[in-house]
Amino acid sequence: MTVKMDDIARLANVSKSAVSLALNGKDGVSQETRDKIFDVVNKYGYKPLRKNKKNTDKVLTNVNFLVVKTAGLVSGNYRSLPFFDNLISSLSEKVSETGGSLKIITTDSESLPQTLDEIKKDQTDGTIVLGTDLNATQAELINNKLNSVIFVDTYFDNITADFVTMDNYQGAMLAGNYILSKGYKDIGYFASDKIISNFIERRRGFRDSLKLANIKISNDHFYSVSPTEVNPKGLDIENITKKDLPEVIFCEDDYIAIRLIKAAQQKNIKIPKQLAIIGFDDIYESSLISPELTTIHVPVDQMSEQALFQLQRRLFTPNWSPQKTLISTKLIKRNSI
Repeated sequence: MTVKMDDIARLANVSKSAVSLALNGKDGVSQETRDKIFDVVNKYGYKPLRKNKKNTDKVLTNVNFLVVKTAGLVSGNYRSLPFFDNLISSLSEKVSETGGSLKIITTDSESLPQTLDEIKKDQTDGTIVLGTDLNATQAELINNKLNSVIFVDTYFDNITADFVTMDNYQGAMLAGNYILSKGYKDIGYFASDKIISNFIERRRGFRDSLKLANIKISNDHFYSVSPTEVNPKGLDIENITKKDLPEVIFCEDDYIAIRLIKAAQQKNIKIPKQLAIIGFDDIYESSLISPELTTIHVPVDQMSEQALFQLQRRLFTPNWSPQKTLISTKLIKRNSI
């Protein structure tokens, strides 16, 4: 059995970032957690991959990861969200494979210009930017200030820069087509109350899939809620159940879907018999809830690998043209629909 960092995290019941910190001898994990991780490492004989260091002048060594905190998804505790934690852990692991390190730089909108000036003075191999909540003005500023920068988890048509993100439109189309293939016609939609490009594209893709079948979501079956809260308390399930329930609801992310399942079950609504639910992201918790959540899988490792590939090419390839990469998603069929 070939053991990867994902496996160690699962077997030790810790996050991937905790595994990464422990394996790289960094602070940030307790001794108890560190011992649990190394118990698994020793038991399964985990050996980190070390790539051949030929042409070391073309190997990434020290990479910045820039995070701009906002009032949206990327708030002060953004690392508690599985997608961000997995992305950072994956990037850190891949950079460390060549003996390098990932330096996380956190700032806010007001301090961004000063932070960019400081990054520009630093001797690194470039910067990967978490673009989830960035607006076009901020992205332009970063792109103009820094010579070697890759944006992940966002996409702007009108900016000439390197981008790597999941194909949100294609993923939501997959979800819509699967719902239609199951014969559902009375369809609901749970949207995020945080407006970012990822959710806008998911909304567009899902609506386009239904449009091909001449189906529209009624206003009564369109809901809005926080995309990062899983506690069912505060979800207005009472208002939903006062009206006729839709047959199925698509949720813009797994947090919304998990919260909805919990709230529905508290009202003795049977999932999926009385209400089918599908999510987006395939976070670890989606396989722990009962029934397990049908969702759209986002290949985080491939996104991080592609971001580093584009950063390397940007640094070491003459006349590199900026590349906008969409990573395809896939449907994970479970029991909630």
